[in-house]
Amino acid sequence: MIWNVDPVLFQIGPLMIRYYSILFSLSFFIGYNIIRSVFKREGKPESDLATLLTYMMVGTIAGARLGHCLFYDPGYYLSNPHKMLMVWKGGLASHGGAIGILTALFIYARRCPDQPYLWLLDRMVIVVALAGLLIRLGNFFNSEILGIPTDVPWAVIFDRIDDTPRHPAQLYESIAYGTIFVGLYGLYIRLEARTPRGLLFGLFLVSAFGFRFLIEFVKERQAAYGADLALGVGQLLSIPLLILGIALLARALRPGFSEPDSVE
Repeated sequence: MIWNVDPVLFQIGPLMIRYYSILFSLSFFIGYNIIRSVFKREGKPESDLATLLTYMMVGTIAGARLGHCLFYDPGYYLSNPHKMLMVWKGGLASHGGAIGILTALFIYARRCPDQPYLWLLDRMVIVVALAGLLIRLGNFFNSEILGIPTDVPWAVIFDRIDDTPRHPAQLYESIAYGTIFVGLYGLYIRLEARTPRGLLFGLFLVSAFGFRFLIEFVKERQAAYGADLALGVGQLLSIPLLILGIALLARALRPGFSEPDSVE
């Protein structure tokens, strides 16, 4: 398959509307409506949703940008700190986004005692998985985050980059996130109040960063350093989140643990 799609959907004067931007925005729009249905379902004040959305947007974008700058090219950005603010030039990292979301929701939960931290995380990871699906599709449209060369039948030639058949690593991740989204949302709808707190969050961490760890083996290294390391930066960053997920699952599934995921 040869992929040669213009990443710009349309242009109005100097303003370029990219597929990536639309898919990124769509993740917040759909995610907002899913969380609104969760709040209605569990009797939470919908008046809190605008504040929650603001925290999520700031945490996601700030964390993802700082993560890209500090995890993948620290030498350059620490020498040119003003360029960290140039989000429009590209460069967002999912691990940084994860840290930003964890931080933002912690601050939000301190303001809203009826929405404890783990209660929020168990629900927000549902829409985070959906966002991962859409954002990786955006990366595919941008012909970025490329896979390594391969001769598998489904290899993709990103014609705007070179003529080398590659693993469509973006699609692998998109499919993985989509599967996680369906699984988590289905489990939430089925169990809801009977779900031990931390179970969905733990499942997300183990599945999302487990997939990420494996898919990194067929992705080109993105960091500006560490080419001689056995594992890539994305894999090294995934390990602590995997460990946290396993610990949460062990806690939620241990015999006698009965803390429900619902909040009165």
